[in-house]
Amino acid sequence: MKEYDLIVIGTGSAMTVVDALIQDNPNVKIAVIDKDEPGGICLTRGCIPSKILLYPAELVRTIQRVGEFGIDVELKSIDFNEVMKRMRNIIHAEIDRIREGLSNSKNIDYYPTIAEFIAPYTLKVGNDTIKSNLIILCTGSKTTIPPIKGLEKVGYLTSDTLLKLNELPKSVAIIGGGYIAAEYGHFFSAMGSEVTIIGRNPQFLPEEEPEVSALAKREFQKHMKVITNHEVRKVEKASNGMKKLFAINRENGKKIEIMAEEILVASGRGPNTDILHPERAGIKVDKEGWIIVNEYLETSQPNVWALGDANGKYMFKHKANYESLIVYYNAILKRRVKVDYHAVPHAVFAYPEVASVGLKEKEAIERYGKDKVLIGIHRYQDTAKGEAMNVKDYFVKVIIERENMKILGAHIIGPYASILIHEIINLMYTPKQSADPIFQGMHIHPALSEVVERAFNSLMPIEQYHHLLEHYKLSSK
Repeated sequence: MKEYDLIVIGTGSAMTVVDALIQDNPNVKIAVIDKDEPGGICLTRGCIPSKILLYPAELVRTIQRVGEFGIDVELKSIDFNEVMKRMRNIIHAEIDRIREGLSNSKNIDYYPTIAEFIAPYTLKVGNDTIKSNLIILCTGSKTTIPPIKGLEKVGYLTSDTLLKLNELPKSVAIIGGGYIAAEYGHFFSAMGSEVTIIGRNPQFLPEEEPEVSALAKREFQKHMKVITNHEVRKVEKASNGMKKLFAINRENGKKIEIMAEEILVASGRGPNTDILHPERAGIKVDKEGWIIVNEYLETSQPNVWALGDANGKYMFKHKANYESLIVYYNAILKRRVKVDYHAVPHAVFAYPEVASVGLKEKEAIERYGKDKVLIGIHRYQDTAKGEAMNVKDYFVKVIIERENMKILGAHIIGPYASILIHEIINLMYTPKQSADPIFQGMHIHPALSEVVERAFNSLMPIEQYHHLLEHYKLSSK
């Protein structure tokens, strides 16, 4: 049996802890285990490859609307194979660099294989048995496949396997209506596929504010078909070689059929703990299989910590990076730092972009009361830069606690939403989380950031906000 100062499962965000520990203690011995290519889900098959693909899609949509500005440009063709090859070249170069670093480090024994617990603090890794009194679990997640009749027989893509495509499918049916479905729906439609998104939830992008989701759905439908509140029950091969999906309306029971050359399953992600067997180590999981952690990110077994997707909380890379710092403080430096999720941001890199942080309107009302919440809204088109960009209906929504101007949440739909939201995110990490710096600060005119400033300068009671939404024809009703 080999003993280590630290065992880490997963080569994603937990490597921040590994790197810091090696700098602190040049003689430390660490086992790093990953059954997949090194670098973590974000690099190997998640946010990085998808964003490399989404940028060409953004360029396509930009080129398609330049005629609005008196520019005559012809988009002659898209080399889908070249788009995919470029993505893989970038990703594989980074994977190879990480693999080389892990393999050549004098402090690290790298195990590119499956790990499973056989006892507390003890793991079987390939033919080896290893042990440590300090373990970090950064095991990631996996795509979840719904139990749809005929799906396995007909075949399908996931966000993992589509990265291997070399030829563009003529048509794609996407099962799921969340972030992954939205981003890859945007990608495939911009590349030239006929796309149909089929979501179970009555709301497209169900994690967003209803008015944001309604506008996103309207804009998406300019380029693809978006079907909500439908559940795919069966899939079969059609006589012409296409794949036929049978879906049912969850409200009235009516059935529809969708034909597509390829199916993409984008219905969410689930835990990897079935192969890890944490129960053998006294590590508790919830009913879905996510590893249970306390407010310090420690599991039910002392000195075993879980971060990133492994604990099932906010499955974003930036959240995992943040948690790696919390684990470093608590597990290595022996501080007692609590995790804080009050302002976990996210973005949907589609067309249009969507970004959000903090509470939604309904959550703010439930927590603070309707009379103590103010909402501000401003449309891009009502700023000089927005007018120059000729964008319509996109907006910034901010949610404030009336008494002390504390920022509770913000939601943006429109160009550069993932950038604009950061003006608000950073204030939510100050001691008072106050909007005062927005009011007091000087915003460049005519920069697009004025839309954020003006949203804060238009605070109003909730009833007035919804009346204005109706006037703007942005209501989700």
